[in-house]
Parts: sequence; structure tokens; C-alpha cells
Amino acid sequence: MMQRMLTGGLLMMALTTSGRSDDAPAKTAPTNPNFERIKKLAGTWVEADKDGKPTEKVFSVVRVIAGGSAVHETAFPGQPQEMVSVYHLDKGDLVMTHYCVLGNQPRMKADPASAKNQIRFAFAGGTNLDPAKDTHMHEATITFVDDDHIQIAGVAWVNGKPSEDHCGTMKLVRKK
Repeated sequence: MMQRMLTGGLLMMALTTSGRSDDAPAKTAPTNPNFERIKKLAGTWVEADKDGKPTEKVFSVVRVIAGGSAVHETAFPGQPQEMVSVYHLDKGDLVMTHYCVLGNQPRMKADPASAKNQIRFAFAGGTNLDPAKDTHMHEATITFVDDDHIQIAGVAWVNGKPSEDHCGTMKLVRKK
């Protein structure tokens, strides 16, 4: 019995490692300059005060995950309104899914014609929402001021049109 278990274990180990070779070329992931900019946001971001100085109020925590193939952002960590956005490439295009406190998941695609210091995301569908009537995040723009300062402007839609009562612009500073 012990010999059978040992043999089975060795066989499983051989099967799981036989497909790997240190000589095999690594799969090259597609690149996108805006995705590389999103990766550089890794860290903790706090709200800026009226003078642009950092406050203690954490707005988001950004992490590069999945071997560099995705970026995970937690907005309002630990708060009742905590939300997550995940950025990744889809056939070379930068996309984002926003897991909203409203219980829906809008997907957005980056506009490759965004201004040089911005990434503008436009609505590209979603789950658990009817964009013609449900409140949802519909657009977002990240403006890169410098390596330690960004602005995030979000546009929510209600009843099929932009809402002035939701979202807005946040000025953020990288926490050192």
C-alpha cells in the first residue's frame, strides 16, 4: 500500500513537471503603453486637500497581480462603500471591470485616442445592469499630473443619461 502511494505520488510529480522546461521560451504577453502606466500606479493613494497636499484619507490601494497581467484596485478599502476595479488587456486593448457597491459590474474600454496625459475609459457593457435605466459607472478618466499626483473623474449614468449627483473628480496623492 505504501509503495503504491509513493509510486502514485512520484508519477503525479513527473506528470506535473514534464510539461515544464527551463529551456522553453517564455510566452510574451502583449504590451500596451496605457496598461504599463496603470501598473505604475501600484501603491496607496490618498485624497489631496484643497492645497493639493496629502490627507490621511485613503482613496485606493493598487496592486499588480497575476504575474503582471492584471491590476487590482480597491477603492475606499475597509469602508462600507468599498469597490474593486480590475484592469487588464483584452487582445491588446486596455479594459477595466468595475465591481460596484451598487451590485453591478460595468466594463469599460480605454480610448486609444485619449489625451497624452490621460486614459479615458468608455462604457463597453456590463453585468447586472440595464444601462438605459440602472445607475452605473459609465465613464472614467485618469489624468496623470506626475508620478505622485493623479486625478480621477468618474461619470455615473442614471436613467440612460449622465448624473450630476454621482461621482465627480478626485485629486489623489501617492502615499509615501
